[in-house]
Amino acid sequence: MPKIANADDDTQLLDALPAEDAAQVRKIRTGVREISRAFRQRHPFVDRFQSEIGLGLLTGSALLMLACAVAFARGALPAWATIVLIALACSVAHEVEHDLIHRMYYPRVRAMQHLMLAVGWIMRPSSVNPWVRRHFHLEHHRISGTENDLEERWITNGEPWNVRRLFMTGDGFLATALRLPYAKPRRAFKLWVRATLAYGPLPWLYHLALLAFIGMNVWAAMADTQPAWLTEQLATVNLVAVVWLLPNILRTFCLHFVSSNVHYYGDILPGDILRQTQVIDRWFFLPFQLFCFNFGSTHAIHHFWVSEPFYIRQWTAKEAHALLRRHGVRFNDLDTFRRANRYGEAVQAKGWQLEVKRPSRAKPSLSPSA
Repeated sequence: MPKIANADDDTQLLDALPAEDAAQVRKIRTGVREISRAFRQRHPFVDRFQSEIGLGLLTGSALLMLACAVAFARGALPAWATIVLIALACSVAHEVEHDLIHRMYYPRVRAMQHLMLAVGWIMRPSSVNPWVRRHFHLEHHRISGTENDLEERWITNGEPWNVRRLFMTGDGFLATALRLPYAKPRRAFKLWVRATLAYGPLPWLYHLALLAFIGMNVWAAMADTQPAWLTEQLATVNLVAVVWLLPNILRTFCLHFVSSNVHYYGDILPGDILRQTQVIDRWFFLPFQLFCFNFGSTHAIHHFWVSEPFYIRQWTAKEAHALLRRHGVRFNDLDTFRRANRYGEAVQAKGWQLEVKRPSRAKPSLSPSA
C-alpha cells in the first residue's frame, strides 16, 4: 500500500476528547483499516496498481467528456443527455482530485500529481483551485465542524435552509458573495479576498462564460430583431454551456447539497471525528448521489481512514457501515436540515462545554462547564 501523508496526525486532538469518545474513534479507525487491508489482500491487483487505476479513471472520465462534447456538436446526442453524462464524468474527476489531495496516486511523482490535478480542474472549472484546496481540505479534517472549517462553510454548511441557501448551494463563489452582507466589514473583506484567490483563475473564466451565456440568451429571447453577430455567437456560447458550464452546475449543486448535510457544524469540537459526519443512504437521495459518486454514503468512512481511494470505499461500504453504526455514528439524521447542520446536543471535553444557540441568531460559543 502506498505511503500516504497526513493520514493519522490528529493524536493530540483525539487526546482532548472524552476518553470514551476517543476510544470509539480509535475502534472505528482500526476496524476500517482492517477492512481495507482484507480487501487489498483479496484483490492484490488493486493494491499494486492503485496509482494507475486513479490515472485510468481520470483519463476515462476526460475521454467520456470529450466524446459527449463531439457527439453533441455533431447533433448525435441531445443536450440533456450530454449534460447528464458529462456531469457523471466530472463527478469521477472530482473524486480523483480529492484522492490526489491526500496523495494517494503517484505519491513520489509530483509532476504526475500536478498534471492530474490540472486535467481535473479543466473538467470542473467552477471548482476551487486544487492546489489551494489541498490546504483547506487537510485543515478541514482537523477542524471539521468548526467555524474555521472554510471548505465546508464555502458550500453552505451551517446555514439555515431557505431560498438563499438554495442559491448558495449551486456555486461556491456565489455562496461567499451572498454571505458577505451578514458578516462584519473586516471579516467580509477577508472572506472575499480568500474566495477570489481560491476561485481563480479558471473559475473567473467559468463565471464570465456563464454570465455571457445567460445574458446573450436573455437578449435573444427579448429582442424583436437579433444582430447578426449575436446569432452567430449564440450557437458557440450554447455549445460551451452544454458541454462545460451546465454539467458543472448540476454536479456542483448535487455535491454541495449532499456534502453540506453529511457534515455537522457549530457544536463540534476539533478532532471529534465521531460527530463530524453522518451517513446518508436513503433511496430518495439517489438522484443527488449519482452526481457526487455516492458521497453521502461513503464520506463518513473517509473521515476515519483517509488513505482509502474512493472506488475502494464503494466496495467496502457495507462492512464499514456496520462498524460505524455499532460505534455511534449517525445514519440518515434528516432532522439536520431543520437544525442547520447542528449535531443537536452538548459536547463536552476536559472541563469545557460547547453551548449551542439557535443557528439563525448566534454562533456557538465555548464556556466553562459547571
